[in-house]
Amino acid sequence: MKKSKVLGLFLYVIMGHAFANDVITTKNIGLGLANDIAIASIQACQKQGYQVSAVVVDRNGVLRSAMRDDLAPRFTLQIAQEKANMVVMSGIKSGEFRQLRADIRPELNHIDGLIVMEGGIPIKAAGVKIGAVGVSGAPGGDKDEVCALKGVMSVQERLDFAE
Repeated sequence: MKKSKVLGLFLYVIMGHAFANDVITTKNIGLGLANDIAIASIQACQKQGYQVSAVVVDRNGVLRSAMRDDLAPRFTLQIAQEKANMVVMSGIKSGEFRQLRADIRPELNHIDGLIVMEGGIPIKAAGVKIGAVGVSGAPGGDKDEVCALKGVMSVQERLDFAE
């Protein structure tokens, strides 16, 4: 009996990888939702008199939507995307990360595609991170963050009940 338990355990360990998932299913942000968040973020800033850009990336940092107000400087698109990328990398708001990791901020700002500034927030569907939005162009990252938050809040019901 002892040999059969040992043999069973041995086979389980050896064959365990055979039962591993070969295909992984994940949630990700769709184009329609990404566009709606970007538009709502820009409109939130327009109501405050700010011309901004909003960029939405998926859970892997892949660009899904990029929009620029007619009067926003072109560089705001790049900055907004880098803020969103920082959220994907850190998993938290870019402003929170900036406060928590001031010790490595200079080093991170030298990595292509990242910038440690306020204005990026995560996008979650039913509690699962599916992407991030970054906003740039308002006079201060705190104002960018408010617009990004309003953009996400505009579709919150869709996010809460996403399958």
